[in-house]
Amino acid sequence: MTSVAEGQASFGASRVRLGSGARSRRRAFPWLLLAPSLLLLAAFTYLPIVRVAWESLHDKPHGTRESLFVGLGNYAVLFSDKAFTQSVVNNLIYAAGTVPPSMALALLFALAVQRSTRFNAVVRALLLFPSMVPLVAAASLFFFIFLPGVGLFDYYLAKIGVRGVNWLGDPDVALWSLIGITIWKNAGYYMLFYLAGLQTLPGDVLEAATIDGANGWQRLRHVIVPLLAPTTAFVLVIALINVLTQVDHVIVLTKGGPSNSTKLVLYYIYEQAHENFAAGKAAAASLLSVSFLLALSVVSLKTMERGAHAAS
Repeated sequence: MTSVAEGQASFGASRVRLGSGARSRRRAFPWLLLAPSLLLLAAFTYLPIVRVAWESLHDKPHGTRESLFVGLGNYAVLFSDKAFTQSVVNNLIYAAGTVPPSMALALLFALAVQRSTRFNAVVRALLLFPSMVPLVAAASLFFFIFLPGVGLFDYYLAKIGVRGVNWLGDPDVALWSLIGITIWKNAGYYMLFYLAGLQTLPGDVLEAATIDGANGWQRLRHVIVPLLAPTTAFVLVIALINVLTQVDHVIVLTKGGPSNSTKLVLYYIYEQAHENFAAGKAAAASLLSVSFLLALSVVSLKTMERGAHAAS
């Protein structure tokens, strides 16, 4: 009897060991599937950020190959640089001038073409077309549109007796010309997200609002816009990322001029790194931009999470 009990105990222990081993393998299997993506993410996202953070604390004097540790010296020089301050102000104006109008137009476009008809399909394609044009090509196109006196814009203004200005050469107007290009290009792209968000709205809530006597504006303001809060938060992040990362039109059209009136933060970084060879300042400005985007993403995810809980 003793040998039988001992055999049963050893069999039970082996089953426990086998069961724990199987559970460990099941837990490790998803990580094995994710390992290639995690390695690529670390190699091309997180390691470059670490590299930029390291470079922001070092400086390489001109004509030498040795990097000297300067601590927060690059950040002190950066904030004392009037060109950097001007680029931040320009970026804030650029964001305020592009993000709200683009998102508002995107929502209006989505509301106008949300029904699936052949006509709406054609309109959707037309509205989406600018977002499919590369920004360099769009900038080159608008270069000919904005030519003073002979450009397409001034031509049609002359038809109604209005004299155009130097759209890209006037410091008071050049940044607003870039804002117009950005709105034209991005509104159709953001429309896609709002179209997807409108498809998820609960129909019974909209029907109840209609039965209660709410008109179109009241339904939009008190029902549709609040329910689209997670979509709006997501689109806001995408829009602000575009504001900080799109610089092709600046390079093609103005190169930051005239008088630094169109110099955005990313163009400032490009200028410091590739023209002034100030890698430390460029790295410090890049790290500040990445930190801002990270904080913005966290806030947006929290907003989306609260919106999802409220909707449920």
